[in-house]
Amino acid sequence: MLGAMSAPDPLERLLSLGSGPLRTPWRVIEAATGPARVDLSRGVRRALGVSDSPRPREMDPDVAFVHPDSVTRRMHGDLASMVIGGFAALLLQTLHPLAMAGVAEHSAYEDDPFGRLRRTAAFVGTTTFGTTEEARRAIAHVRGVHRKVRGVAPDGRPYSANDPELLTWVHVAEMASFLAAVRRFGPTRFTVEECDAYFAETAVVALELGAEWAPRSRDEVAAYFARVRPELYAGVQAIDARDFLLRGLARRPQDQVSHAVIAAAAVSVLPGWARRELRLPNPPLLDRAVVVPVARLWCSGLRWALRGGTPG
Repeated sequence: MLGAMSAPDPLERLLSLGSGPLRTPWRVIEAATGPARVDLSRGVRRALGVSDSPRPREMDPDVAFVHPDSVTRRMHGDLASMVIGGFAALLLQTLHPLAMAGVAEHSAYEDDPFGRLRRTAAFVGTTTFGTTEEARRAIAHVRGVHRKVRGVAPDGRPYSANDPELLTWVHVAEMASFLAAVRRFGPTRFTVEECDAYFAETAVVALELGAEWAPRSRDEVAAYFARVRPELYAGVQAIDARDFLLRGLARRPQDQVSHAVIAAAAVSVLPGWARRELRLPNPPLLDRAVVVPVARLWCSGLRWALRGGTPG
């Protein structure tokens, strides 16, 4: 339980705004994240400066899994850009045929799209804003689930979700996408040193999940992508996932507009080689002239709503 607060919970306020372009991602969060909303909400309130006194355990450096003053908490506290980064990560992750096979054959993402979002949001929220005890409990749960995810990919190769190489791939694709989205659409400008610190701070999650290595700087991330690119391609399962993600679940026009903004912004932060492999348009001029300004406006509106609809 969050306990009493001096101001309404920004997530609860946002969820009460009614239908409109700002509501779409939070309808998803309302339906999907379940207990993770506690962790996400803690981070949002602190990042926006509208929280009551944080729980001591969360803010105690000796107890928190991620240091309270970390770059990671600052980046992950901006949910507007995190929504975009998370969408981009899903697209990027489809390019590894073994990782994609595990998702396609074990997650039932088309039948239960909110289920995967719930699990991902819970994990990111807990390992960012939770205590060490909470984070390690979440990591142990994921490791247990991963033990059951194994099979044979369409190209004939066996896969296992506990494969250290696959764990590194999923981690790097996610963190790189979060960082790219925060740098392009977030309200804070992060230095090169802070970006390196972000990868160093989050590497521990991949290692505790069972990866044998995770990059700790932007240069190491770039070198990693260069190394694995020959293994990446958009097979049938990846294209099916791409189409499902881009099609979205929105049915009303205003919700479709919001989804289109999120999707276009997510595509804009993908590496050029990933966009080409996924057969997505790659017009830099359109990104600069249309996608980025519109997405920044959407993010600003979302932050305004999270603050309770007041300026500042």
